[in-house]
Amino acid sequence: MTDVAIKRLGHLGDGIADGPIYVAGTLPGEVVSGTLDGDQLRDPKIVTPSEDRVKPPCSHAKSCGGCQLQHASDSFVSEWKRDVVRQALAAQGIAIDLPEPITSPIRSRRRATFSVRRTKKGALAGFHMKASDTIIAVPNCQLLHPDLVGALPMVEALGSLGASRKGELSVLLTRTVTGLDVSVSGGKEMDIELHQSLADLAREYDVARISWDGEIALQRRAPILQLGQAEMSPPPGAFLQATEDGEYALVQAVKQSLSGAKRIADLFSGCGTFALPLAEEAAVHAVEGDRDMIRALDQAWRGAEGLKRITYEVRDLFRNPFLPEEIDRFDAVVIDPPRAGAAAQAAELAKAHVPRIAHVSCNPATFARDTATLIRAGYDLEWVQVVDQFRWSTHVELVALLRRDK
Repeated sequence: MTDVAIKRLGHLGDGIADGPIYVAGTLPGEVVSGTLDGDQLRDPKIVTPSEDRVKPPCSHAKSCGGCQLQHASDSFVSEWKRDVVRQALAAQGIAIDLPEPITSPIRSRRRATFSVRRTKKGALAGFHMKASDTIIAVPNCQLLHPDLVGALPMVEALGSLGASRKGELSVLLTRTVTGLDVSVSGGKEMDIELHQSLADLAREYDVARISWDGEIALQRRAPILQLGQAEMSPPPGAFLQATEDGEYALVQAVKQSLSGAKRIADLFSGCGTFALPLAEEAAVHAVEGDRDMIRALDQAWRGAEGLKRITYEVRDLFRNPFLPEEIDRFDAVVIDPPRAGAAAQAAELAKAHVPRIAHVSCNPATFARDTATLIRAGYDLEWVQVVDQFRWSTHVELVALLRRDK
């Protein structure tokens, strides 16, 4: 047996001792004993616990791979996520005070992807175990909204109907105003018998829509999400914010930071998470690479009352970024790229002179990189707010305001 002292927490949530030696499920300041296997300490036992160690609130915490930090106090996780952003910025030579993160409540996740396998007696739905392809049931999950947990029998029924004997079905559930939106991938080929069975299942569980490998199999009602004054029906599997609380925090921060702007460009707009609420006060031009998401945004705008005009274009901003002469037609920009960030787009924003940029990000490292590009061009980073929609995980989101004089 080997004893090690945990010095810090890595970005994947593992404790790190000198070596480095990685120890899952540990916290800084703890002394841990276990079997050394390369750079991993296996079967760790806590010799000296941290004051921040708590009993995991979820009964599945030891086996489920969905959460990495349930053994840590809320205050520790909050400060750790704030420090992840602080360190990412410091690596780019940026220093700024960060307020307390805004954390979504427990049992508030409105969407989740379940894995499903057929069994001899039916099917098993849940999440994967840590570092394993084994699926475990999660009927007491403390992350998911009760409507999603309550739908697990329906997810298992989908597995019985549509999973191959050896394959794994992936079922994305989204809680909407009009009921569950179900998006299935990896299933067997659709036929008349399967379609009828899905129709029966949708009626039994009052499902709004079921999509099968990207195609709508049936729709009893359009799945609706409220975005400001607009009602938006997303395409199957479209990107959406994970919790209503987190979405509200991000939208409010963006609206307040761009208040007074008359013309706003929304880059990587998706289905209109920011464009539709911003259109309550300003004309918005939405740019997104996915045609179906732009179509959903346009339909939501046309069906709403009292909004300013939203124009749009389908455009790959990685290969064809918005250019300075296009950017300078606007008073403000909101940008919400995927995890890879927006290096090409940030380079063009740096050449422009738009006064305000609201930058939303799900990756502190690429956010810091792109922000450094803008700061070198003359922008000031006024504030950064961490928004934690994925509590007990290592995932970090944030929103920031950059400003420059023309």
